[in-house]
Amino acid sequence: MRIPKEVLRRRLRNFQERLNKEQIDAIMLRTLSSFKYFTGIKWLRPALLIPAEGEPIAFVVKGEEELFREKSSVKEVETFVEVSELMAKVSGIIRNQGYRIVGLEYGTERDAYILFYEMFKRLNPSVKIVDVSKIISKMRLIKDKYELEAIRKASEVASKVIGKLIKIIEPGLSETEIAAEAYRELYKLDSEEPHVYVNVGPHPRVHAEPFKDIVVKEGVLVSVTIGADYNGYYANVARTIFVGRLTPLAKRVLECVKEVYREALRMMKVGVKFMDVIRGLDRIYAKYGLTDHRVIGYVHGVGLQVEETPITTIVPAHRMMGIEPYMALALVHSPIMVEGLGQAKEEDTFIVSEDGYLNKITHVN
Repeated sequence: MRIPKEVLRRRLRNFQERLNKEQIDAIMLRTLSSFKYFTGIKWLRPALLIPAEGEPIAFVVKGEEELFREKSSVKEVETFVEVSELMAKVSGIIRNQGYRIVGLEYGTERDAYILFYEMFKRLNPSVKIVDVSKIISKMRLIKDKYELEAIRKASEVASKVIGKLIKIIEPGLSETEIAAEAYRELYKLDSEEPHVYVNVGPHPRVHAEPFKDIVVKEGVLVSVTIGADYNGYYANVARTIFVGRLTPLAKRVLECVKEVYREALRMMKVGVKFMDVIRGLDRIYAKYGLTDHRVIGYVHGVGLQVEETPITTIVPAHRMMGIEPYMALALVHSPIMVEGLGQAKEEDTFIVSEDGYLNKITHVN
């Protein structure tokens, strides 16, 4: 088991205390990252029933139960051979236990489909369904020492790979060729589910899944972002290079990126709201005449997901959150987007220390 059993038991107890406080009888968990949070293992088609009292029950495909029990902290296991059997077993347990209020984690992850929500609702018409995503995200927001150590190890992998990658970028390479080299190195270093984004200019894209027919040429920016994982926990790092002789526009964009990065670090302290930092960074974008080219929001959390709460570029409400000790954060996440040039960003992973300052854990040579 990758995470000590006592850590997983402590998480379970804390969560069950919160369920009782909210008068929720049980939750049916389908999101992979939270499944890993409570079981200590990733598993295709995650399904975990956590009652407010008693032991959780995992549902796995028939034939997988022995390996699952070996790898997981959960020993109560039900098997199924098709989705209808899974849903019938879950609904049967809910009826037999008399659960009246059941939580689901509303999310966008694989297997957290609206289809399953509708099936669950139809099979359990007398059950009140509530969203428990805020409860779980609040627990996962502050990392324990085991999580922080895994994120540090992931950061070593991410740093090593991107350090190699930016040295090989040259005209003629496609985005997929650059990504392929990154994935090769990441898997060699035991990253199990890495994420690689490559944006070769001149056309900027925020989330740049690599294209085979976009090729590096002189006079453009090339931005690479890597999310490396260790035991399921991620670290993020991004770097940007300009190919060819530096132009005045490219120089201005890259200088702005550097100054935004420095200002974000200067302002980030415990108690400061992310929105206050966003306003401070906007003054720098304005100074360089690039306000209309920036993406709003600059930071996101890292952990069991490569991008998790707080996600200031996607969820406006997260911008009003404050910085707390033992958060793991990636910044500056938002790029500058300039048509004809590409996108530029510099991003590293940090851990907020107990005394309230950011400790950088990705170091690129």
